[in-house]
Amino acid sequence: MGKLFAIIKREYLERIRSKWFIFSTALGPIFFGIIVIVPMVISSRTRPSPDLSHIVILDATGTQLGLRVASELAGGISANEPSRAVVRDVAPSELAQAESTATREVMRAQNPVMGYLVLDSATLAGKSERYAGRNASALVDVKEIEGAVQRSLLAQRLEHEGLQPSRIKALTDVSLDMSSERLTERGREAGGLASALFSYVLAFVLYMMLVIYGQQILRGVMEEKTSRVAEVVISSVSTDALLAGKVIGVGAASLTQMVLWSLSSFLVYKGRGAILAGFGVPNVQLPLPHIGPTVGLLLLIFFVLGFIFYAALFAAMGSTVTNEQDVQQASMPVMLLLIASIVFVQPILLDPTSSFSKVMSWLPFSAPILMPLRMTMIQVSGMEIAGTLAGLLAGCAITTWFAARIYRVGMLMYGKRPSFREMGRWVRRST
Repeated sequence: MGKLFAIIKREYLERIRSKWFIFSTALGPIFFGIIVIVPMVISSRTRPSPDLSHIVILDATGTQLGLRVASELAGGISANEPSRAVVRDVAPSELAQAESTATREVMRAQNPVMGYLVLDSATLAGKSERYAGRNASALVDVKEIEGAVQRSLLAQRLEHEGLQPSRIKALTDVSLDMSSERLTERGREAGGLASALFSYVLAFVLYMMLVIYGQQILRGVMEEKTSRVAEVVISSVSTDALLAGKVIGVGAASLTQMVLWSLSSFLVYKGRGAILAGFGVPNVQLPLPHIGPTVGLLLLIFFVLGFIFYAALFAAMGSTVTNEQDVQQASMPVMLLLIASIVFVQPILLDPTSSFSKVMSWLPFSAPILMPLRMTMIQVSGMEIAGTLAGLLAGCAITTWFAARIYRVGMLMYGKRPSFREMGRWVRRST
């Protein structure tokens, strides 16, 4: 036990004293603040292009819908400047030729026309409209044009039913800000955007910590093997104790960094009002979802078990290589498991109660990331959490058993990197 503690202490102190650890710990909250605050600043300053109304409208509807759209693009009846859109009434049979002409106009460099909009019978039916232009990849511009067509078509239909234009504007000009709250057994909690954002950041941090510190374990094992330090250590301590000490020590360092990140990120969150005010952006009320002691403890357990699961695999792969060139190839099978977990974050964010979400959060390799994601979004039953933890514990036991046997032989093997078949023989001979 004393030797195990000595290994844990060495691995832990070696990492928290490094310049990389200090630098990344200090820079972490700044990074998380940037990925939260910068999108707010950009979205608050994102506006449609000032030349948005410099388009050609090909109106093949025969209902003067193009004139309405041109008016909407200029700001409607109360606009201070007239629309700069050119409306051309064309017959449906002449639409193809009119599009060819408009395309040539837009493609001329000296022409200020941004693009052309096609309104036809499909537009009148409320199905589709077509736009082509130099700003077609600008989502804000395209969304503005789409909204102008929708508002114009709605106004035209209501006028056809006998409503006055001024009355139509008063009835249809509605803008609502929707707030959402999550109801759980504890009562009302912050929901919607706050829960989704917090859950996404949590899943991203868990993934990043597993990747960063897992790679550290892999490279550390490889360096000890190539420098022959492992041979000296193994002569006085068992390989199982060496593997356990490395996993626990590095895991404690990663947990320390997560705690420091959480505390400093909370301070950044509290001071977001002053930071946003410096950019001229009003403070956004984004309450944090309630994370009780039980949920917090479960999140910690999932991280610890997930770290053991992946750290053992990274250490086993590190014991099979002797040079830097083989490190990436050796880590690829483990990285694929992590990547397979993180790519399903968005589908689970959209529907955390689906059968697919439940199945993915039960699998041992994805449970450390996806189950905490679901737990911070919805109320997960105690039976489901217990089953997931049992499966993850079984997965940790199996991977640790295999990794210990590969590690025991691999640390003393040199030369060509072994194949998976050869590693299987190592496991069988070590049992």
